[in-house]
Order: sequence, then structure tokens, then C-alpha cells
Amino acid sequence: MSSDAAGGQRSSSSSNRARGDAALMPTSSPFTGDGGGAGSPTRVERMLREREHSRRHLFASSDAMDTDGAEPASASAGAFVADGVQSPGCAAPANMEDAGGVAPGHAARPPLAGSRSGFRRLGLRGMKQRLLVVANRLPVSANRRGEDQWSLEISAGGLVSALLGVKDVDAKWIGWAGVNVPDEVGQRALTRALAEKRCIPVFLDEEIVHQYYNGYCNNILWPLFHYLGLPQEDRLATTRNFESQFDAYKRANQMFADVVYQHYQEGDVIWCHDYHLMFLPKCLKDHDINMKVGWFLHTPFPSSEIYRTLPSRLELLRSVLCADLVGFHTYDYARHFVSACTRILGLEGTPEGVEDQGRLTRVAAFPIGIDSDRFKRALELPAVKRHINELTHRFAGRKVMLGVDRLDMIKGIPQKILAFEKFLEENPDWNDKVVLLQIAVPTRTDVPEYQKLTSQVHEIVGRINGRFGTLTAVPIHHLDRSLDFHALCALYAVTDVALVTSLRDGMNLVSYEYVACQGSKKGVLILSEFAGAAQSLGAGAILVNPWNITEVADSIRHALTMPSDEREKRHRHNYAHVTTHTAQDWAETFVCELNDTVAEAQLRTRQVPPGLPSQTAIQQYLRSKNRLLILGFNSTLTEPVESSGRRGGDQIKEMELKLHPDLKGPLKALCEDENTTVIVLSGSDRSVLDENFGEFKMWLAAEHGMFLRPTYGEWMTTMPEHLNMDWVDSVKHVFEYFTERTPRSHFEHRETSFVWNYKYADVEFGRLQARDMLQHLWTGPISNAAVDVVQGSRSVEVRSVGVTKGAAIDRILGEIVHSENMVTPIDYVLCVGHFLGKDEDIYVFFDPEYPSESKVKPEGGSASLDRRPNGRPSNGRSNSRNSQSRTQKAQQVASEKSSSSSHSSTSSDHNWREGSSVLDLKGENYFSCAVGRKRSNARYLLNSSEDVVSFLKELATATAGFQAGNADYMFLDRQ
Repeated sequence: MSSDAAGGQRSSSSSNRARGDAALMPTSSPFTGDGGGAGSPTRVERMLREREHSRRHLFASSDAMDTDGAEPASASAGAFVADGVQSPGCAAPANMEDAGGVAPGHAARPPLAGSRSGFRRLGLRGMKQRLLVVANRLPVSANRRGEDQWSLEISAGGLVSALLGVKDVDAKWIGWAGVNVPDEVGQRALTRALAEKRCIPVFLDEEIVHQYYNGYCNNILWPLFHYLGLPQEDRLATTRNFESQFDAYKRANQMFADVVYQHYQEGDVIWCHDYHLMFLPKCLKDHDINMKVGWFLHTPFPSSEIYRTLPSRLELLRSVLCADLVGFHTYDYARHFVSACTRILGLEGTPEGVEDQGRLTRVAAFPIGIDSDRFKRALELPAVKRHINELTHRFAGRKVMLGVDRLDMIKGIPQKILAFEKFLEENPDWNDKVVLLQIAVPTRTDVPEYQKLTSQVHEIVGRINGRFGTLTAVPIHHLDRSLDFHALCALYAVTDVALVTSLRDGMNLVSYEYVACQGSKKGVLILSEFAGAAQSLGAGAILVNPWNITEVADSIRHALTMPSDEREKRHRHNYAHVTTHTAQDWAETFVCELNDTVAEAQLRTRQVPPGLPSQTAIQQYLRSKNRLLILGFNSTLTEPVESSGRRGGDQIKEMELKLHPDLKGPLKALCEDENTTVIVLSGSDRSVLDENFGEFKMWLAAEHGMFLRPTYGEWMTTMPEHLNMDWVDSVKHVFEYFTERTPRSHFEHRETSFVWNYKYADVEFGRLQARDMLQHLWTGPISNAAVDVVQGSRSVEVRSVGVTKGAAIDRILGEIVHSENMVTPIDYVLCVGHFLGKDEDIYVFFDPEYPSESKVKPEGGSASLDRRPNGRPSNGRSNSRNSQSRTQKAQQVASEKSSSSSHSSTSSDHNWREGSSVLDLKGENYFSCAVGRKRSNARYLLNSSEDVVSFLKELATATAGFQAGNADYMFLDRQ
């Protein structure tokens, strides 16, 4: 992710930021409101310009903004936590990532594009935006001193330092205080005490904590996210309680949400943290869809193949996707999350994030940083200098190597010690010249796996010291405890080589803290490639695979013998990154990105049609005299198929399209209304429509309207004469080839088109195959054929040029008018369908209001079919002459696309334009409706086929009531 890893030293803080780019973010986006015209800035250009402008203002006003109601981290922190290293005054949580809601071992802000426009709009005008930080643990240690007395100590973890340094937000913390307070007196007293620290408690009882925190969070999610897998063998008994643990997890998340509701004010930003609160974004959005919600993960996110083993995988992914912005430490984690959403949920992964029916959840990388100034200031303190002198004399004549870790399986402590043993074996001349100081802070001491790890480490250390030690010195000094902040800074300062050998780590702040304290010594950092910090410090550190003991041993030798000039170059690179990409900068960037994301979502929402006003549509339907209902079939009238997240679980069922069983009654009622004409217009072939609609009195139009028949009549063709179909054999061979080489794909051979569907194939492989197919079709032997290649979300269709629903509807109307001797003008049209962009010309065909220039154009098709000649705005009304003019224009466009004439090939020889003369639509009597949330030419939107069912039921009920003679029917009552 970080461009640091790609090489090249940065010269200044501003150049750092100017060169960065947000993970998964393109230089321009179809969803932005930039306009995209010549001279119009791209999203990144706009954000970088605003970011630099804002930064200049922030620096210029920094002297006037020294205080923001909170003390600096160095002054207010009563204890310091650094990847498990803490002062004795701070009680260690079972999982150190819970200190302040963020693992202190996860750190450093990225060189990522982020607009400061949110802060420029809010902070520089004297206003502070309220920020509600929601984490599992408050950054406070609480100790009860009496019935209504509490003592509090602030814990200066990474997230604490980050938000204390943000000048332009008014931050409040919401979380669990880490203690059980069953009585109301104690709860009220603790709430008052915490309010002084700008903290708000969530009170969890012991059972919830046991099931939610110790159970689901620490026993299920933590191991899985670090690639340790779900409980197995002797731990299988714990999975029997999985359902109860997950229920407790959801209940706990709802309890956090309830507290947020109590303190939320309109305009607040809500920032949720870590795997403990994956269900929280959904709870918040269910309460108020307009809440600004961000979610950040401080651990790795595993690959989709690991994550898919989680039984509750679907609920957690969908809950996180309710957030507006989802953040991770590295691009890899963000990529894994998007991959999980595409492979498990079947959603669309875009360069911006994850899209679900038109709603985009932005996904980006925001590596956290540290408060580097705090460490640099600490090195100037007399107490720290005294520690440095003591350590220097203590280890005089020996090189000092340092490891600082929690005693956890993911930290790779045994691997580190074994590599050091191998180094001593292969380099005996170093035996009395190097010492390894390993600080291992105990955690979860009541868990058998951690007890076993502790015994294993002690055994290895004892063996090595017995083998290579002397009466006066041992090669390894191992401490099973934490150090206070001053002692830790001194230890960082005297260290020659730091060893970070995590087997899997979200970020690991120890590497940043070490670099920040090495301003004079310029030591070497050996860093695991599986730590998130490797993305940012990889160019200056020595990257190793901790599982390769030989490689780590060689890296130790290389670090100890590294020439001073190379050591200085490496340190200079890392030092520049750590001191410019701070925790405060990370927090500002995330909040700004969240504000911008919400603003851009509002722009995207304007391009999505509003919901169908069902009552208005029914009122106008009942008032009209001659109605036309045009309904799509697939994903509109079909029975939904629930695959439960298993890509392809119900593939056979979905390939056999079936009419929704709840629609049979309403459809029959609507079709039997003598004043209503119903057309089912589908891309499916004739046999599918025959099977599903044989019992209804309606018109069926198959293959995008190329074939037509009344239910009780024969199929006729509406295709233009001399339609060139010479391309069929060539396309068939191409489709057969790609179907064979793409497992679980299939294709349909229709009379006028071919459709290749790869919905149930592997997502990534299917896209690659589709890209290859499109390239072959566009450049291959059919490149000059009279065909259109239409790409759907997971399909590729080849059809004759000019074959669209909009081009066919005029000919269909003509046949209907001729067959039924229709005289009464059609004064109401309802057109509902889940159509491809190319077929959305049918919406524009009927629209009495001429579309504006800003109207969204259909994919792969022309712009709107009509333009008012004088450019004047439409008054929303149309007469039959206007309708006929519009129809003629539509036919002209269709005929230009086609390679043949537009004469009918049906048995009758009537004029196809006969249907146009019977159209007499007013703007308020036309309802075009897209099914599925997407940008569309339709006026309105229904989210799913279930919504279509509900609306048609309501319409049929209203019709039945009206026909029964209810003159005062409720819909007419509302005039």
C-alpha cells in the first residue's frame, strides 16, 4: 500500500501527502459530482488541492489552537501502553488491542489522499464537529474506591494519542470501562467521573462479557482474523456454544448502539472501532439511515478463503457494509475484505469499494501512526537519560538486540529466539558480543494455549542460556512483565537491532516507536513481512519471513555487520515516515474522508431515482380510461432465489425462471380488466414465457420484443425484414468455448441473441474470462458483423444491431392496436422492469417530458431518443401528435442502427405506427420504474421483485374495489 515500500525518500511532509493515493480509489469516479468535463478536476486532484490548502491554514493557526480542552498525551497519560508494554498503574486487558479501542501494536498513517475539506469547512470557521468514538474499551482504567467513588487513569494508546491531537473535532468516547458495575449507584457515580474525561460508559454484565468478549471476540474472531482458524480438536467443545456467543455478540453491539442513540446529535460523526463492533454499523443505520458511520479494523482481515469458514460470515459482512467508510491498515486487508464481499455475498467490488444495488460503501487503507513527538520529548527527560547511561554501562562492549511483544501466538517469539540460537551456532565469534533483550508481557494467563506458549518460551530461553551463557553473562535476558514508559524509551534508544517477528500482525507499533527513539544511534530494524508495518517501513527495514529460521538468522548477522552509511540511509527513510505520518494525521484523514464520502454519497443518491409513489400511481390508474402495463420478467416478476451466500447454491433453480407464486392472483385480476392491456416484455425465449404466462389474458413479447403473441394466439415476429443473422455460428462457437473453460457458467441460444452467464462461476475468474471474451468478440471474426455486444453485471449478450426493447415497443403497440381495434387513447402507462442499460430506451420512449441534457445515458446505447427542437423545457404534457412525433423519432433511431429496412414480417400488413396515434399521455400519468437500486432512465425505483409483488397486489386490490362500485374509494378520497 505505502509508496514508501516502493522506494524513494520523501523530502517533505507535503510531498508525502501529495504523492499518496487512497487504496481502492481511482483518479476519477463515475459517482463523483465533478462533472468529468474538460478542465474539470478529478476527485483526487480536488482533494489534494483542498488538503494542501487546509494544511497551510492549520499550520498557520496552530499557535492560536494550542489547547482544545484536552491535555497533550504526554501530560494527561497516567499510563502508557505500547504493544503490551504498560506501566504498573494500568491494568492489562486480556487482549491489549482493547486499550483505548485499538491495539497499541497496530500503527502508522499512510501516504493516502484525503481531503481536509471537512476540517476546513468546520474547524477553521470556529466550529468543531462532534465525533463519537465507539470502541470496546474506554481509554480509562477505573478503580472503585467506595460506593460512589472512582479513581480513573487515562491510557495513552495509539488511538488516544491520535484523537487528542486532532484540533477540529469535539471527541467523546463510548465504550466499556472494563469493570462490572451491577448497582445503579455505582453506575451513576462512574458515569459522572467518566464525563469529566469526555468518556461515556456502556455497562455490560459478567455473562455478556464472558460470552461476547471472552467467547466470540477472543475465541472466534481474533484467531480467525490472524489466520489461526476456528477452534479445533480439544477446543471443539467451545464451538458448541457458538450460537449463544454470537447472540451475545449481537446483544452487546446493540447495547453500544443504544448508548450512541442517547448521545447522538444530527451531524455527528460516529467512528466504530475493531472486530468487537462489526455489528454496530447496522444497528446505527437501522436507527437513522442519515448517521455518518465509519468503521475501522485494527487487526488483519483474512483472505476470503479463511474468512468464509466463519459461520456468521454473511451477517458480519453485511453489517460492516452498512457503514459509509470502512478502513484498514493496509491495502492487502482492504483487498481481502472486498474479495470476501464479492465472493461470499456476490456483490460488486469496484475501485472505490463495494457496491450493492447502487449503494457504495467506500473501502480504503489508513495505516495508523504514533505520536512521535512524545517519544522524542521523552528522550530529553533526565530520568530517561539516566536510564540510557545505566543501560549503556550495563551492556558495554556488546551489541543490544531488542524484542518487545505481548506473549501471544501471533507475535512469533519462539521463532525469534530459535533464529537467534541458530545465529549463535553459525557465528560463534559473536557469543560474548551480543545480547537479546526480550520483553514478553503476559496476557490471557488463564487460557491453556497461552500457558503452553509461556512454558515453551521459557524452555527455549533456558536451553539457549545454558548452552551459550557464561558465569558472567547470558545471551538472552527474558522478562515476563511490562516496562514503564521512561524505561522503554531508554531501552529503545540504546538498542542496536530491533527484532519484530510477528507471524501475523495488524500493524505493530513497536517498530515505529523504535525508529522514533533512534534519532542518534540509527539502529537497524528487522521486520516481519507479515506485520502491517512492513507496507510502510519495508524500504528501510530488513524484511524477513519469521517461519524461515535460517533467513532470520542471516538477517541478524547482516544487521549486526551493516556498514554505517547503509544503516543511516535505512534509518533516515524510516524516520522520515514515522515522524510525518503521525497518529493525529491518521485520525484527521479518516474523519475527513468520512465526511467527503457522505457528501459524495448524497451526490450519487441524486442520480438514483426516487421510490415509486405507489398511492399516486394507483390514484392515476383508477382515474384513467385506457391503461397500458409493461412488465419485465427476470428479477421483476420472478420468484427470488435465496442462495444464503453460497455462490451457486441454487444455480439450477435460478436458471429455471419461475413466476412469483404470489403474483398469480393480482396478475389475473389486472389482465381481466377490460380497460387494461398487460404486456410482459422479456429477453427470455418464447418457451419460457409460454410456460409461465399461458393462463393469463395478456400480450407476451419475447427476445426483447422480437416475437409477440396474445396469450390465446400464435407467435408472430416483429423483426425487420432481411435481418442479417449470418453471425450466429461464429458467436455460438465462441460462447461454447468460454462455457467449457469457465466452470459453472452457461449460455442460452435464442433465435436473435446469445447470452453467456457467469454469475455462479468464481467471481475473479469469471471477470477475466468475460474480459477475454469481449476482446475476442470485438476484434475477432465477427468484429464487422451487424451485432451489438451488451455486457451485464455478470453476463455477456450478443444480439442483432438495433434489437432493444425501446426499438421494438412501437411495433408491438401497432400490432396490439390493430388486433384489438383500439380506439380509446392510452392515457396511462406503467413500465416496470429490471432492464439492461441498453434496453432502458423503453423508458424514454414513453416519457412525455423530454429528458434534460443531464439525464443518465443508457449503457452502450444512444442518448435519449427525443430532443425538443427549440430546446425549451417541457411543460410535462403531451398530445397524440407529440407522441407520434416521438415514436417516429424512435423508429428512425432504430432503423439507423439496423442494417435492414423496418418493414414488418408479420402475416398482417397494417401500418406499424398505428399504435403511436393512440398514445395520449400526460406527465402525471406515466410511471416508469426500475427494479433494483441503480442509476436509471426510469422515473422511479422499486428495490426488489418483492416490492413489485407488493405494489401489484395493492393495484389489483384497488382495481377490484373500484370496479365493485366504491365511488368513495380511499384513493379517490384524497383528491
